[in-house]
Amino acid sequence: MSSPASLLDTLRQIAGEAHVLCEGDLTAYTQDWRKRARGKALAVVRPASVDQVAAIVRACAAAGTSLVPQGGNTGLAVGSVPDESGLQVVLSLQRMNAVRAVDAANLTVTVEAGCILQNLQQAAEQAGFLFPLSLAAEGSCTIGGNLASNAGGTQVLRYSNARDLCLGLEVVTAQGDIWHGLSGLRKDNTGYDLRDLFVGSEGTLGIITAATLKLYPQPAARLTAWAAVPSMDAAVALLGQAHRHLGAGLTGFEVMGQFALSLVDKHFAQLRVPLFREAPWCVLLENSDHESEAHARDQFERLLETALEQGCVSDAVVAENIAQARQLWHIRESIPLAQAEEGLNIKHDISIAVSRIAEFVAATDALLRQHIPGVRLVNFGHLGDGNLHYNVQAPENGDAKAFLHDSEDAVNTLVYDSVARFGGSISAEHGVGSLKTDKLPVYKSPVALAMMRAIKQGLDPQNIMNPGRIVKL
Repeated sequence: MSSPASLLDTLRQIAGEAHVLCEGDLTAYTQDWRKRARGKALAVVRPASVDQVAAIVRACAAAGTSLVPQGGNTGLAVGSVPDESGLQVVLSLQRMNAVRAVDAANLTVTVEAGCILQNLQQAAEQAGFLFPLSLAAEGSCTIGGNLASNAGGTQVLRYSNARDLCLGLEVVTAQGDIWHGLSGLRKDNTGYDLRDLFVGSEGTLGIITAATLKLYPQPAARLTAWAAVPSMDAAVALLGQAHRHLGAGLTGFEVMGQFALSLVDKHFAQLRVPLFREAPWCVLLENSDHESEAHARDQFERLLETALEQGCVSDAVVAENIAQARQLWHIRESIPLAQAEEGLNIKHDISIAVSRIAEFVAATDALLRQHIPGVRLVNFGHLGDGNLHYNVQAPENGDAKAFLHDSEDAVNTLVYDSVARFGGSISAEHGVGSLKTDKLPVYKSPVALAMMRAIKQGLDPQNIMNPGRIVKL
């Protein structure tokens, strides 16, 4: 094995002196987005091509040095920053950000892993298409990270997760080989689905360097509505009505608790949150129509009339224009920022069958309030696909930092045990990272864990790819 100094010399020869960072403020690469963890890197390396990535991996493998692949570093599970040893190499893909090709006839686009999601959305729109993955962090998160964590977002209900938007990958393996799998095929039954192994693997099996992704026709109209609902049961009933009235046009269905919206009103009063004082929950719906805006508006009006008659909705507003619709979505996307302004908190990214969500929320709310009097629950998320961001804030005027330190383990156990009782998952779209690695043996079957470890050992026998994330060897 080569010395760290020798490895750094090799990395400089591969990527160039300016793109091997060892000195100065590297916080943007070594601290996670939530500021939960800060590590130290031997170096941050920024390759410009897949061949450079492969050469870097080969050099690190020969030196026995582990790699931490990183995109926009916007993850929420501490899965893309180095540990504190100062011996790991952060491999940043930000320079590999090109849109390589748009295939209009095949409805696909091929992009490099460092392409920012918003830039891809704009490139698709300029070509006359829609790339539907939409996240609050879309201005800074990258496609490689989206795929590595199998990102979800606000349109999963209609278009599914990042995994289902991906048709092919280019991947550098743990041995430094390149898998050229960028086909735009929708049918290919020639063995194991290698693409699905790497999507959602959080950089633990190989490094995604490019992807071929699905495009969709732009809808003729998009309408957004904001509704106040009297209970979570009513929100679920409204979802059922929306499915019946809107069919495949229902592209977004977000639920937001009253306290979550009150934090937006408190910290971002200029956003003018509608209806949140009138009901314990609000719902944000989006209808994408391929006929006309008039048709979409008629569908929405019929849905809301039925929901008002049946008591699922107490009041509602429909955005009159794109600016109003964007404002409503901005309110929804500001909840995490408002929560951060309120102080450190305990975050959960869980999924439950939609039919059991109301019961889960009632039972888990009661458990937490019983064990921690005054606890505040910031509950919001993608009700349409059963994914809640079920977050826990310290009691009012309490010490948020002390609450996080003293109560996180107990709160996590209460919430995750409840998730398990309701047949759910402790990670819906944020990934496992290092935050939940120790939780998997508790909530995942031994058979599933054994298969995952076998995959990890088979593809990365040296354990140099993002070690300690998802499963530990």
